Amino acid sequence: MRGELIARWGEPHRRYHDLDHLRAVLAALEPLIGQAPDPVAVTLAAWFHDAVYDGVPGADEEASAALAEERLPGCGVAPALVAEVARLVRVTAGHSYEPDDANAAVLCDADLAVLGSPEPVYRAYAAAVRQEYRHVPDELFAAGRAAVLRGLLAGPRLFGTEPGRALWEGQARENLRAELDRLTPGSAG
Repeated sequence: MRGELIARWGEPHRRYHDLDHLRAVLAALEPLIGQAPDPVAVTLAAWFHDAVYDGVPGADEEASAALAEERLPGCGVAPALVAEVARLVRVTAGHSYEPDDANAAVLCDADLAVLGSPEPVYRAYAAAVRQEYRHVPDELFAAGRAAVLRGLLAGPRLFGTEPGRALWEGQARENLRAELDRLTPGSAG
């Protein structure tokens, strides 16, 4: 199973959602995992959350969740744990969850930790995301990406866990505002 997942994460068309992203998410889980009621489910969901990646938001997460539902039972994983892993993978489609959903908060914070990276790392992330959407014309990409960034910035917080906020919130907001300014020169991003 691990070999299959690593092969999927290493597919040549990936520019951001690749093995480096998987490693980063797993590393970002370390300071957060104590917040999760079910750390095993969260860790398995991290491994599966972008296992299928074709650059189709929503469909990729659904296919990744289906892959977990298909493969995990054959590894002896209990049905309730499989269901929780698949649910968590689906949550990463929009990073939207109930306030008391600590498993989802931990997974989503780890997935979004890149937003709070040092500025050069963030710029590399943004460039890699652009490469994954290289088939989208520049104007359309800029408009869509700007809408995503505005949506993120509009919320009261980017991270659902206290450790996530302490580690990444301030830098993430700076990075998002700077990228929005680059995408929409002359606007008051």
